Order: sequence, then structure tokens, then C-alpha cells
Amino acid sequence: MGLYAKKFGAVWAGVACDEPRVFGTSFADSQEEALKCLLAGVPFNVPFQIFPEPSKFAESVLLTVKNIFDGKDISYSFQLAMEHLSVYTRRVLEATASIPIGYVASYGAVAETVGGSPRAVGNVMAANPFAPIVPCHRVVGAGFTLGGYGGGLALKREMLSRERRGFVDSKLISVGGSARKLQVFPVERVLQKIGKT
Repeated sequence: MGLYAKKFGAVWAGVACDEPRVFGTSFADSQEEALKCLLAGVPFNVPFQIFPEPSKFAESVLLTVKNIFDGKDISYSFQLAMEHLSVYTRRVLEATASIPIGYVASYGAVAETVGGSPRAVGNVMAANPFAPIVPCHRVVGAGFTLGGYGGGLALKREMLSRERRGFVDSKLISVGGSARKLQVFPVERVLQKIGKT
């Protein structure tokens, strides 16, 4: 498996991958921090090497990370390697990955969809190995408060601000192609609550 980091403006994006699978993604203010975040999520029994230049596949994943960071609506075709994660963690990450751009869900709503408690969902979000591809920044506290965020609340607020799309109504979305539903709300509700209109 290869670990790669690339600078886009002021942000470093990172990826741990073995084409066509992605074991982790990150973004940070420095190359060292982006790589450190990747290492925290790499399975302990998988050998890896840090490369100075990204492969073509890694480059496409890094660009995806940057585009999500910039608030762009993206799609991707690579696989997120989750088999080493617990079943519960996979369920939380799957539900979070289904939250579309322009919307947020609460920790409690995710917990209602996948089981467990809001705190358990928060613990999974805090260790999310696929940020921002699995958009943990779109999971917020009760009453549309920001909750927590590893990159800091100012960054979470800024990312959500870039994702506003002018949606008005909440909606129910399917999670993982099953009968499970997750209620999501327009990101504008969070931004109004925290006074960033």
C-alpha cells in the first residue's frame, strides 16, 4: 500500500491506497499532519510505503479530497476498504457517506438509523479514516449545533458554508440500498443557528 500527500493551495490532501482500494484519506495544514492522520487509520498488519509522488490512481483520489474540501459536488468510483473495521463502524460510515452535499444529519438521527447512541456515532466520526470522502463534517449536534470536529469547529463551519445549495426542505434518504432511512436537513439550518448566513 502506498501513502501519498499533495499540496493544493494551503491544504495538504492525503491518501493511503492500493489501487483500486482506498484505506484512508485526510486533509491538513501540513504534509506531516496529513500523513499522521493516514497512519492512524491504516490497518496495523498491512505493509505500506510513503511515496514522494502520487500514482495516477492516488492523484485522482487526492483531487476528490480537495474537491470535497472546496464544497464541490463529486462522485467517485474507487472502493473504500472497510473490512478491517467493526460492523458498527462500517454501518455508521455507510450512513454518513449517504448524506448528500447541501444537507446535514444529527448524531442522534444517524444513531436511530444504524443503532447505538449519539455518543457512539460521535466516537466513530472522531476516528473517521476517510475524511472528507465520508463527510463527517455533515454530522451535527442536536438542535443544529456544530457538535465536534477533529479539524476544529471553524473549519467545520467553513466547509458547511461552502456546501450550501439553497435547499429548504428536509428529506429521508435511503442508507445502503436498504429499507433504512436517514433524515437529513438543509445545511442552511445549521448556518442560521450559528449565525453564518
